[in-house]
Parts: sequence; structure tokens; C-alpha cells
Amino acid sequence: MAEKRQRTCVGCGSTRRKQDLVRIVRAPDGSVSVDAGGRAPGRGAYLCRDRACLEAARRGRGLERALRVGIDEGAWMRLGQEFDMLCARHSDVQ
Repeated sequence: MAEKRQRTCVGCGSTRRKQDLVRIVRAPDGSVSVDAGGRAPGRGAYLCRDRACLEAARRGRGLERALRVGIDEGAWMRLGQEFDMLCARHSDVQ
């Protein structure tokens, strides 16, 4: 039986369990942020817990396509910081 909670990384295209990915969300107000809990309201997209996937999603505009929003340079910088903090926190737990 297939795992129910599989998602695809918009950076590298690999399919993984939802719990192994980071959710990025476009909130109803249009802001884009890392969804640490995975349940924030809004349109979501998933990335592997690897900075290379975030960079690939930026270069290929996969995150912008998935969220259906343009992301400016300031938002990318903030998103990168949030992503790095979440990944560091996750690696400390394991």
C-alpha cells in the first residue's frame, strides 16, 4: 500500500513523505513564508530540507509557479533565513 502523505519537492522533483519536507505557504494576504507546523492557511508548496532545493526552486521559478505568486528579492532573502533556521532546528532534534 502506498504512503498517503507523499509530496513532491518543487526544487528537485523528488517525492518524499510530507514530514520529511518543508512547507512554504502563500498566506491569504499574499505573503510567502516557511510554514513550520505544516498547517497554516493558504496555498502551499514543498521543498526538501536542503538549501540546494530552495536555490533550484528559485532559479527555475518552481516555487513561484506552485504558489502562483511573484517573489521579490527581499522576500527571497527572508524566506532563505526562515528556511535555514527551520532546517537547523530540525537537524538539532534528530
